[in-house]
Amino acid sequence: MGKLDGKTALITGGGRGIGRAIALALAKEGCNIAVASRTNDEIRQATGEIEKLGVKGLAITADISKPEEVEQMVDKTLEAFGKVDIFVNNAGIAIFRPFLELTLEDWDRTMNINLRGAFLCTQNIARVMVKQGFGTIITICSSASKKTYPNQMAYVVSKHGLMGLTKSLNIELKPHGIKVHAICPGGVDTKLTGDARPETDRTEWMQPDDIAHVALMLVTQDDRATIDEIYIRRYDASPIYQ
Repeated sequence: MGKLDGKTALITGGGRGIGRAIALALAKEGCNIAVASRTNDEIRQATGEIEKLGVKGLAITADISKPEEVEQMVDKTLEAFGKVDIFVNNAGIAIFRPFLELTLEDWDRTMNINLRGAFLCTQNIARVMVKQGFGTIITICSSASKKTYPNQMAYVVSKHGLMGLTKSLNIELKPHGIKVHAICPGGVDTKLTGDARPETDRTEWMQPDDIAHVALMLVTQDDRATIDEIYIRRYDASPIYQ
């Protein structure tokens, strides 16, 4: 018996990195999983791994910055599973360059995925969870939602906005029996960070599984307790509070 037998999770950006690691961690505990991404091959591979664990998997190709595709994503999940117990707001992009070199296209693309997309997904999922009277929402906010880094302005602003969204959701959705959590990871060795910072030595960085362990803890916590946010960093990084 798994801790999440009979439950269903929808995970954006679930084809690789943190999203895929969370999908597999939850599936190992008996959770049926819908993974969504713009990259069809990756989510189909992830779904195959999920189903090998003895649960149901669903691959949904979606661009979360487009309202109609977000609605279809949620509808397909409900058609397959009938409910959404857990939503992991994970999809995101990172464009790193000095402020004076940022283009309007860089800015708009970052906000469209990291903030607009998160808003669209969460609003559609929240409507489902309010009707259900239960649910858990986890947003992957990043350490960049708590502090700033040089040459990362668009990313930092989007993640600060994402934390504001998460805090507001926590207040507005609590009366409906919905838990809302933020996970704020520091450096994690993923394709996203590799593409954004190819010059960086990431041998001592955290792995996606480290974040998946945190997500699993949040969704298996007893209803009498909740955690608003978790900041997790690589061990050799400086503490955020000094």
